[in-house]
Amino acid sequence: MTFKHLILTTLVSIIAINTVNAQVVKVQAAPGNMKMAAQKAFPARNIPTADTTNIYNEMLNDETDDLMENHPAGDLYNDIWSSEKLNPYKVSINSLPDSIQIDCSDFTMPVSTGRVSSKFGPRRYRYHYGIDIALPSGNDVVSSFAGKIRVVDYEPGGYGNYVVVRHDNGLETVYAHLSAVTCKVNDRIKAGDKLGLSGNTGRSTGPHLHFETRYIGNAFNPSSLINFDSKQVYAHNYTLTKRKNFGYQQHKANTVQLAKYYKVRKGDNLSVIASRNGTTVNKLKKLNGFKSSKVKYGQRIKIR
Repeated sequence: MTFKHLILTTLVSIIAINTVNAQVVKVQAAPGNMKMAAQKAFPARNIPTADTTNIYNEMLNDETDDLMENHPAGDLYNDIWSSEKLNPYKVSINSLPDSIQIDCSDFTMPVSTGRVSSKFGPRRYRYHYGIDIALPSGNDVVSSFAGKIRVVDYEPGGYGNYVVVRHDNGLETVYAHLSAVTCKVNDRIKAGDKLGLSGNTGRSTGPHLHFETRYIGNAFNPSSLINFDSKQVYAHNYTLTKRKNFGYQQHKANTVQLAKYYKVRKGDNLSVIASRNGTTVNKLKKLNGFKSSKVKYGQRIKIR
């Protein structure tokens, strides 16, 4: 080996050693600092340096961790994720945009059979916030869109066994009166995945599925989104608007303000009540859906 070649080889070796040392220092600095921070936050655990980076990566990529705000449409719902209430948001219609685009391209009918037996809208003393689909108990009920199970609960005087799903497109759907539930809270699901079986639980006069569509807690008529005859959505890119989908709330508020009620006293009958309030027996019957003129003491009836 010539003297010139020996010098050149030595120089290359020195440069290579310095480069490796620099890389070692650079790599070791971050885990050392992370270990100190981890030991300070969790002194009893004494997390090893070699595992610290992996632990942090696992935490950041853990899709089952509710604290990581990985719920569908979390930005729309202000990261509120409650399994205790159907509507924990209390967002008024006035605060919503005039129009909202909803991706409905993955829509699947919640049941494959049945007929609409009750529509969305007012009932005698309450409002019906969904569509009832009459069908025998035991039929599969599936999710209409992809999303995540937010509520699984039982309400004896109302929904019976019911499931609420938050969807990736920003909607929430409700499936009620189920005979059985086959999913659990926080399950990730696709459109068409099974949620349970149709039934007759809760406040129900016969086996059916009560189905609701909601946006940030506010119900709107499922029939404005879904053609229940063709079992298809009206548009894959559907536009929700205040006027079209939520205008009923203003009408409902006006109706409540104009309505007047009367509490039946001892000795009252419809004729007496009509005379006292400047109306007729027939009008009282029509307003209250009465088939006879009988009233009960303490009963609250609508007189206007």
